[in-house]
Amino acid sequence: MSSGTTELAWFKSSFSGSQGDDCVEIAIAEQAVHVRDSKDVSRPAFSVEREQWSRFVGFVAEA
Repeated sequence: MSSGTTELAWFKSSFSGSQGDDCVEIAIAEQAVHVRDSKDVSRPAFSVEREQWSRFVGFVAEA
């Protein structure tokens, strides 16, 4: 996606620990969900369509 990911509102899961655990942050935009490494936010984020993100979350919730 071409929109700047620095302007997005990033957040981590409430299940994420505060000890620097491995975690990702997401930012929800109109057309996509952006994902980045919370330990190294200088690395490029990637984005997925909202429908695919919903499928992924549904799959993880069932696991």
